[in-house]
Amino acid sequence: MPRPVIGPQRKPHPALIWCAAIICTIFTVIVIITGIIVFIGYLVIRPSVPFVRVPSAHLDTFSFDEEGVLSTGFTIVVRAENDNIKARASFSDFKFTLSFDGLDIARLEALPFDVGTNNSLDLKFVFESSPIALDSEQIGAADLSLKRNMIEFALKGSSRARWRVGPLGSVKFWCHLNCQLLFQTNGNITSMSHCSSKSK
Repeated sequence: MPRPVIGPQRKPHPALIWCAAIICTIFTVIVIITGIIVFIGYLVIRPSVPFVRVPSAHLDTFSFDEEGVLSTGFTIVVRAENDNIKARASFSDFKFTLSFDGLDIARLEALPFDVGTNNSLDLKFVFESSPIALDSEQIGAADLSLKRNMIEFALKGSSRARWRVGPLGSVKFWCHLNCQLLFQTNGNITSMSHCSSKSK
């Protein structure tokens, strides 16, 4: 059986214990002060996430011939909004795709840009697509849309937003759109569903 150790045992030096206690106290104070600064900064700045949305759209042309070749044109406005009153916002990787019945019609892209404090920027896209050959199912969908006087398109994509929140540092966020655009045959839009990246 092992024998118990008998004799004097070394104890930690009091100076080491005091140093450790002081270091822990300083670290705790730093964490508390940082938390207070972040909280006060949030209350003062009240940061708001920038977002993108589609305020207006118009179907300029929509027709297809006997061979099923589609011709279409659009005017679409995508608005980048920054509700922060003390921070500019930067948008990059701005890429959206417009499609009809699963067929890509056009890509909406923009170079990086900035939006001032408590401001917005409208990006107007006016385009006419090249003739697009439709398959039999797409021809049926286009014909049915004209008969119903309801032509549906999908606008999907995203943009990266970046803004500085005072002492809180720089923040990055993806703005996603999965938007359904419903037009009449005269080109007027009747419905825009989920056409904003802003959380409700």
